[in-house]
Amino acid sequence: MNRLHAAIGSNEGKPLLGAALYSYDPIFLEIAGHLGFSVIWIEMEHAAITFAEAADLCRMARGAGLLTMIRIPDARRESVLKASECGPDMIDIPMADSPEQVTELVRYAKFAPMGARGFFSVSRAIKYGIVGSVPEEQQKLNQELALLAQVETKESLARIEEIAAIPGVDIFIGPADLAASMGIPGQTGHPQVLAAAEHIVQVARRHHKKIVTACGAADYAHWMRLGVDLLYCTNNIVCLKAGAQHALEAAKKASVLVREEAGSQAGVCDVASGTLHRS
Repeated sequence: MNRLHAAIGSNEGKPLLGAALYSYDPIFLEIAGHLGFSVIWIEMEHAAITFAEAADLCRMARGAGLLTMIRIPDARRESVLKASECGPDMIDIPMADSPEQVTELVRYAKFAPMGARGFFSVSRAIKYGIVGSVPEEQQKLNQELALLAQVETKESLARIEEIAAIPGVDIFIGPADLAASMGIPGQTGHPQVLAAAEHIVQVARRHHKKIVTACGAADYAHWMRLGVDLLYCTNNIVCLKAGAQHALEAAKKASVLVREEAGSQAGVCDVASGTLHRS
């Protein structure tokens, strides 16, 4: 059983909750662990996180009791191998438009006989070779490493049956890109997007796959009703922005209140001064 499935199985039927890192941010990672998040997503498709930084984040997450998922930019051998050697619990490929792409992920992420991953014996993933038998550790890793295919386009939606049928790969649904691909960008709550998501979930469940997604607060309840297994519900940039915005708005309100109080006090003083003058 891979580490993702084990964590889901021990979570009493509730979805695991995750947070994403869109930059190299060890402090946010630790905060997420203390707050009670279960999974950290390390973003390497859009963000400028390096593989060296990703490996460090994986180390930190392990110490904080968090699972890790690295989203790589594509299924090229170099991308898959370098991410695999960082020692994450999950690897996700975006825009998995075809079963061929997903098959490439499996080929490069798994050691023979499950795949054709290069025999590198000193990576973090296999404890730097400090084990009794490197081949045995590789076979153990074959079972423990979870792989995810991100279904987020019309093309992948059309081939979801084939993609979901690939052994050893679970499904990550990307509602934002799916909406954009369907010609309704930003409308993740649009009936067409919701219907597509429900179809993906049904197909994935038929193939006994776990379901992962990421969304904003407005859509949490919908995805939980669909029974997702892992929900990424925020990221470090959103949290930074929201915290700063909250503080700024609170300070602006306090400034207005103080000015109003000062104006009110000035009015009282003027009245009192005028009364004394007339007497």
